[in-house]
Amino acid sequence: QVLLAESGGNLVQAGGSLRLSCVASGRWSLSNDIMAWFRQAPGKEREFVAYITMSPGYAKYADSVKGRFFISRDNAKNTVYLQMGSLKPEDTATYYCARSVVAGISAEYYEDWGPGTQVTVSS
Repeated sequence: QVLLAESGGNLVQAGGSLRLSCVASGRWSLSNDIMAWFRQAPGKEREFVAYITMSPGYAKYADSVKGRFFISRDNAKNTVYLQMGSLKPEDTATYYCARSVVAGISAEYYEDWGPGTQVTVSS
């Protein structure tokens, strides 16, 4: 089993930036896995934000964050990052890190989840 732990959530003003981190433990390496970020706002369903594949050059983003968010990974540190810029109030949510062996935007593909980190964007 992989244990995931997110950090970096905070209160930020609209237009600001944050970087979220997700550290994985419990396995030798995540270099063969798909790592993703999802988010869930109160009263809404969990939604896909971004994922990154084993190939460091391939990432996929939700349309709502494309051009503003950037996902990256450091396999040596078993860590995935989400750099968020030009934040909007509608980005307010709990952000979750997740792991899969299959690339996809549906949460059902992901086997392991972190507890989440709160991002609040004030207007």
